[in-house]
Amino acid sequence: MIVRPATMADLPALLALAHSAGTGLTTLPADAVRLRHRLEWAEKTFAGEAERADADYLFVLEAENGQAVGICALAGAVGMREPWYNYRLGLFVAASKNLGINQHMPTLFLGNDMTGHSELCSLFLHADHRSGLNGRLLSKARFLFLAEFREQFGDKVIAEMRGYSDEEGVSPFWEGLGRHFFKMDFADADYLTGLGNKTFIAELMPKFPLPTCLLPETARSAIGRVHPNTEPALGMLKAEGFDHKDYIDIFDGGPLIECATGDIRAVRDSQVLQLSIGTTGEQAVPYLIHNRQFANCRITAAPARVAAGTLIVDAHTAISLGLSAGDSVRAVSLAVPARQLAAA
Repeated sequence: MIVRPATMADLPALLALAHSAGTGLTTLPADAVRLRHRLEWAEKTFAGEAERADADYLFVLEAENGQAVGICALAGAVGMREPWYNYRLGLFVAASKNLGINQHMPTLFLGNDMTGHSELCSLFLHADHRSGLNGRLLSKARFLFLAEFREQFGDKVIAEMRGYSDEEGVSPFWEGLGRHFFKMDFADADYLTGLGNKTFIAELMPKFPLPTCLLPETARSAIGRVHPNTEPALGMLKAEGFDHKDYIDIFDGGPLIECATGDIRAVRDSQVLQLSIGTTGEQAVPYLIHNRQFANCRITAAPARVAAGTLIVDAHTAISLGLSAGDSVRAVSLAVPARQLAAA
């Protein structure tokens, strides 16, 4: 499997992926016109023709037959062209000494605090390919690209994780809050956002803090909770250094996680090495490997070992990366050290 930039030729495969993803994956709408537009911007981005505010680094996971079976993306900077909304979790304290009452009420503040940060988005892998190293490759490949081209990204990276919804696609957070202001189903609001129509958020959402005690228990319990299918991705990102602090998605209540770019494990620990082709041996472990190219970026996960400043891989891996012995690569161990897993 190889992670590479998406092209217009991937449109049919991406449309099929979008349909299989269901609701909640806002940046991958099941709309051919919108996806075509996004692919056009992705091609401009990898051609170096997009400013950071517009940059959309859209990648696909390519199977051996050339078919795109997964998707992931990096946004250069969010909120620079149109508002980027989140709820910030806060606290309202009300006290009356005479009555002996002291109330601490969690609240939701609508804001744009994440403006300018880079974003991990659009992660989805077809169910038939959720095995082996595929999921970790697709999720973490972006970190090597980010490490190689740091100047294209912000000092902080964020990710909005898909919030909890039931088997019918119903979001209890939306039902308890958003529906009252938008008067539409969650899927419809999510679809409009995916099409780039975000002005209705500012027009309809209340600007004052919302005490969560006014929400039904089902909505409160969904705050900061991820969709069951998203739990593995959340675990991987937490192991890389991401953490949920004070922000959630305004539609489904899913957590927004964040990490300083330089503190992401795969960014911080990646090395530039010379490629060597040979027998990897029993000491080989899975590595993420990037060919250090921009427009022709190719990233894979394969058994490898480091020796005397070189990364030893087999011939098939080198061919997949489009490289020869002696070429330069950026690599990092795919596995997170046990001490960091314990901390996560």
